[in-house]
Amino acid sequence: MPTNIPSFIIGYHGCDRELAEKVIAGETHLRVSKNRYDWLGNGIYFWENNPYRAFQWAKDHVGKTNARIKNPYAIGAVINPGNCLDLTEAKSIELIKQTYSTISAIADVENFELPRNQDVDGSSDFLVRNLDCFVINALHEIREETEDPFDTVRSPFFEGNRLYEGSGFREKSHVQICVRSSASILGYFRILQKDVFK
Repeated sequence: MPTNIPSFIIGYHGCDRELAEKVIAGETHLRVSKNRYDWLGNGIYFWENNPYRAFQWAKDHVGKTNARIKNPYAIGAVINPGNCLDLTEAKSIELIKQTYSTISAIADVENFELPRNQDVDGSSDFLVRNLDCFVINALHEIREETEDPFDTVRSPFFEGNRLYEGSGFREKSHVQICVRSSASILGYFRILQKDVFK
């Protein structure tokens, strides 16, 4: 079952500064990402409590076609997780396992190949998460036909080099939240910590 987290989440989104200014001014909204490799499925992605990581992502994506970033920036948002598929919680994880079993069985019967997660540049992080995206989007479709749809998806992501030999900690580990329902975003705000943008 989903988790109704009894508090608000502060999330941070990396983007182009021009877009950030328009969002803060109420002139536009952040767009839903629908890439085949988006690991938590379709939605608007935020780094939970991590403005530095959001800005770093924006810096790393300057000039890349999909991101459309020329001047990297990050903004904050107050998010009500609502009906949350929280992958730090056992019942939500079980839903993902069950969904994979269902679609894997269908793929066998109908003789089609499921997408695969892929490494990028020799990394073991599986940054291209085609399979995970497919499974989570399938879960959303099933859910919308039978039960209340999820408003958000939340999960830790262990990424980057190990901090030291034998370490279980990674340099870029973070928690992300994918917002599926724009009503879950209660408001945006400007980040005042100047050291974030270094």
